[in-house]
This record gives sequence, structure tokens and C-alpha cells, in this order.
Amino acid sequence: MYETERMPGQTPHAGSHVSDGRSFPLGATASPEGVNFSVFSKNATGIELLLFDGTEDTQPARVIPINSVTNRTYHYWHVFVPGVQAGQIYGYRVEGPYDPAKGMRFDPTKVLLDPYGRGVVVPKSYSRDAARREGDNTATAMKSVVVDPHTYDWEGDTPLKRPSSRTIVYEMHVRGFTRHPSSGVGEKTRGTFAGLIEKIPYLQQLGITAVELLPVFQFDVQDVPPGLVNYWGYQPVSFFAPHQAYSSRQDPLGPVDEFRDMVKALHRAGIEVILDVVFNHTSEGDHTGPTLSFRGLDNSIYYILQQDRSRYADYSGCGNTLNANNPIVRRMIVDSIRYWVGQMHVDGFRFDLASILARDASGRVMSNPPVLWDIESDPSLAGTKVIAEAWDAAGLYQVGSFIGDSWKEWNGRFRDDVRRFFRGDSSSVTRFADRIMGSPEVYAHKEREPEQSINFVTCHDGFTLNDLVSYDRKHNEANNDDNRDGSDDNLSWNCGAEGPTDDPAVERLRNRQVKNFLTATMMSIGMPMILMGDEVRRTQGGNNNGYCHDNETNWFDWTLIAKHADVHRFVRLLIARRLLRSTEHERQRLSLNQLMWQAKYSWHGVKLNQPDWGDGSHSIAFSAEIRGEGLFFHMIFNAYWEPLEFELPPVDNGQENPWRRWIDTALDSPQDIVEWQTAPSVPGYVYRAEPRSVVVLFTRIG
Repeated sequence: MYETERMPGQTPHAGSHVSDGRSFPLGATASPEGVNFSVFSKNATGIELLLFDGTEDTQPARVIPINSVTNRTYHYWHVFVPGVQAGQIYGYRVEGPYDPAKGMRFDPTKVLLDPYGRGVVVPKSYSRDAARREGDNTATAMKSVVVDPHTYDWEGDTPLKRPSSRTIVYEMHVRGFTRHPSSGVGEKTRGTFAGLIEKIPYLQQLGITAVELLPVFQFDVQDVPPGLVNYWGYQPVSFFAPHQAYSSRQDPLGPVDEFRDMVKALHRAGIEVILDVVFNHTSEGDHTGPTLSFRGLDNSIYYILQQDRSRYADYSGCGNTLNANNPIVRRMIVDSIRYWVGQMHVDGFRFDLASILARDASGRVMSNPPVLWDIESDPSLAGTKVIAEAWDAAGLYQVGSFIGDSWKEWNGRFRDDVRRFFRGDSSSVTRFADRIMGSPEVYAHKEREPEQSINFVTCHDGFTLNDLVSYDRKHNEANNDDNRDGSDDNLSWNCGAEGPTDDPAVERLRNRQVKNFLTATMMSIGMPMILMGDEVRRTQGGNNNGYCHDNETNWFDWTLIAKHADVHRFVRLLIARRLLRSTEHERQRLSLNQLMWQAKYSWHGVKLNQPDWGDGSHSIAFSAEIRGEGLFFHMIFNAYWEPLEFELPPVDNGQENPWRRWIDTALDSPQDIVEWQTAPSVPGYVYRAEPRSVVVLFTRIG
């Protein structure tokens, strides 16, 4: 035990003596007597714990040296500070060698975030540049917050564990969902977790069952080119703390409690919470980047370095790559996931560039990456949804070959092949048919459930659905990179005019194409995902890389609900019918042959049982007899630019006109999709499908 140091003229906190503390658990652990602090650093020679009284303080109220002999166990530095409570603001200064050639970048002038810190405060003076330049950055640094996760009243809440076969995902941005003035949310809560709570009735009415939130871990909003702002949040600085700016409460504990309030409210509404998590890189960037946390605590442990140890391997496209399979980093990632499930009650995770987590310390791809298997097999995570973006920025593409039995995958092939088909590309029918059947070409070898495939046409990264049918080219000029950023290969079609148009024929075709994409997504086998605002044709003005715009480019404009009421209604009725499906197939891949026990399928062209799989074909139809539901479906996908007449299968159910029309995207609302019970009958056994349209017919069978 030894006396602490303090700044001259400042009052010491209650309990000015500290004790050795313990190495476990990592982070700041509150108890009635005080707080135990523990942090890992193998190569540090000295560490100081800094305690601050307020977010805007320019100097610490206390500086506590952590003794390298009495307060170090293995590579864990620890100290117990009595009298400290939840809400305490703190940070670290770490001494050690500065030798970039050996991967060492210690800088004792920088205040560092705790990698296990459960909360973060950001002073108004925060400066990323100050963390990059030489010299003390105490006044302008983010700091960590002591959080006691056990004091919150969850009122009996637990993760919902909804079956994947009953899940419909809505990818959304917390801030963008309610930030627009038209949201009707109060000015104080716009763009926050609390604002999202106010809009839960909208999500319920739409019918979605899970929100997939773009990153909510604390990130650096200044990690962008000059004049812009990091909006998406794919630049994390903490893996345990919710993003401070997403809280309407700006006290140190506000973001944590408000996030939990949001989760609890969504669960009460029957909606799961899936987090988009970034464990592949951090906001510290390349060798010119700032020292915010990991770089200053033990650079060579936390990052994959090149053979030239002064440079970072970059498989993320963001300047660095987290060394995810290092035992220390691997434990941190798994501890983070456990924390968000156990203490924050989230239901699942979508792992950004998940394939990076398969790389070892030299960047080689491992056949059995430990961190992925740890997440897969952890009993405390059983039933938690884990979704992989199964590729990285260095060319590794693992869609259909990602490890494990529980990982779901964003199916990029579904996105691309459905886009190609409805654009009218040649040689697209065969792949399109496979995608709507759950992509057995991609996944059947695993004998997994169809929901291994997350089916989507649009997501945050790329065109919105409106822009997919309104632009042939990206328009990213506002990103200040001469329109060079963002993908050039969007598989989009503007339907005859680039951007907004007053031409009613073009607008009508766009509306039809939007409904075609939505129908294919919702009627396909797999887990469907739609992008926030696609249900009302939200536009980004042709910008397909909106990562840097915290403005109306990205915000949900709530006036679009009235402007595109027909599309909104279309989506709502699509989802309502999807949720009535009785099929439950959580643990078995249903290939085309295996589906026969549950549903009888047959493919057709304009003639029954004569599908045209040729390169020049632009249409396909199939029938599905769903025995468990007593239904017989016939779906027609006509991506051809002329109308086609399709023969319908004969039905012997005692009705003169047995077929009923549920969907015809060529018809005006409200005939484009009708309430199930009021579906009109279809005379005869031929149906004329208009150009670029989708038709869904059904009949009852005994």
C-alpha cells in the first residue's frame, strides 16, 4: 500500500490510499468499497491511472502510479482505489520503448482509453490530431467511465431468441432513423437511443422482428477526410462502450443506461437487437494515425504488423488490422460479445469483414481460426445470432465456406444475382432461381438450415433501393474524393433517366422494380433483410458510399411515408404474410430434394414444366405445394421487356376459377398486393405477366 499523487491545489478523493488490487476481471470493476482497475500490457515499463472529476477537465484530479512490482501479476497491471464509484472518469498513461522498427509505439504523453472500459466520455475539445501529434493531449482526449452493470433494473428482460426462420431484419442507423426534423421526435432525443424508442410503433406496424444497428460501439467521428464526419461508425475506439453521442443523456453513465432502456423497450415490442460489430480494425489507423488506446498499451500485441514492424497489415481497408487470434485480443473480443449479451441483453451480432478474423498474426488464413470457434462454441452465447460478412478488403471471399454450425452469412451472391436478373442481364435466370430457393448451389454442401443465407438486395454500403433503380452511376462528389470512392459495379439500372425525373412512365417503372426486388427478398428461402427507408424509397441522391454525411443524405425522411404510401403498404403486407409461414427448419438445410417432404416444387416457363434456362431467358415461374399449410403457390418472375402469357397449373379443388391473385407488381396500388382474404380470383389457366413484373398466385388444396 502506498500514497497516491495528486495535482497541486486539488482535493483528494475519499480514501486516498490504494491497495494492490487484482488482475481479474479486466477493466474497472465497481464494488461497495471502491473500484478495481486492471489492464494488460506485456511490454510497458510503467503505467499511471488518471482519475478525472468531469468530462471537460483539462487535468486529472488524481494520478495513481501502478507499481510494477507489487501491482503487476504476469502482464496485468492492477490497483484497487477505495471510495471510487460508478460514473468515475479515468484513463491511463503508459511508459515503454518507442521503437517502431520493433513494433513498439509507447507514448507516455497520451491519455489512453481502457480497452475494457464500459463507458466513454468525449470532451467538447476532443482532437484526433492532438492524439496524433507529439505532446500531451490530456485536455483533448476521450476518457473511460466506470460502470456497474449490475445496478440496472431489467425488469425480467432477457434476449428473445426468436427462431431464425421467423426473423425479418431491418438494417438501420440509430442516429439517422430519427434525426430528420420530420421524425416528430423531440429535439433533445432526435438521433438517439431514446429517439428510437419513440419510433418503435412504426417498426411494429411494419412488421419487422429484428433491428440490425450500424455500429454503436464508441467510435471516432473525426476519422474522416477534412470537412466531413464519420457517420456510419466503422471506426471503433472501444468494444464495450456504447457511442456517447447516441444518448440524449450526457452524464457519464447516460449512454449505458439509455442503450439498455432501448433494448428493453424493443424486447417488449417483440423486436430483437442485432449489433453490427467491428472487430477487424480500430480507429487508430496506420503508422501516421493517433494513439487512442491499443497502440499505446501494446501495439505489437493488438495489431497485425508487416515484416517491416513499423507498418501495419491492412486487410480492412482502414489502415490497420486487429490481431484477432492473439490470445489477449481473442479474449477481449469474446469478453466483449459476452458482455453485450449478458449485461446489455442484445440478441445477436453482424460481424463486419468477418473473414479477417480467420487470419493469423502473419495474415495467413487459418482453417480453424480460434476466435471464430470460441464465439461459435461458447455455451453462454448459445442461441445468440452470429452473422458474418464473409469477406474482407484484401480479396478473401468465404460466402458459402465460413466456419462452424451456427454462423449465418450475408449472401452477397443473392444481392448480385437478383440485381442482374431484374436489370435484364443475360445468363441470369439459373442463378436467380437458385438464390430464391435458399442458394443450395452455395450452401447445400453444409446440410445447414436455409436461414444460413441472409438474403438482401441493398444495405448501408451501396445504393438504396430507390437509387438502385434511379442511377446507372454512383454520384459521390460530396465525399471530397473526386467520385473515386465507392463501388463502380453496382448492377443498377436507372429505368431510362439518371436521377430524379418527372417522366411518369419512368417513375412507374421504378416503382414496379422496387416492388419486384422486395417481393423476391421476402418470398425467397432464407432470412430476409431490408435497409432502413427502402420501404418508402429513401434516396441518397446516387451516393453509394454515404459513410461521411451526417445530414439529410442519410437521414430517414418521414415525409416519404405519405409520398410513397403504396410501397410502404406493399412492404407491410409482404412481411405480414411472411410471418404467417408455418415452416420451422432451424437445424437442417433443405435442398431442393429435401424440400419435397414439406413442399412440392416444379419449375416452368411460359409453358408448364418447360422452364427456359438458356442464356437469353429473362423469365421463370415455379409452383410450390405447401402441404402443411394447404396452399399451392404459383410465382411468375418476368424480367423481360415485353408481356408474356404464362400457363397455370391445373387445380382440382372444386372451384371454377381456383387461382387467386395476391401480388402483381404491374398493377397500381391497392391492387399490386391485396389482403390475403380478399384476393380476387383469376379466370382460366393463363396469366398475362406485364413487362418487368412479379406475380404471386395461390389456391387452397385439400
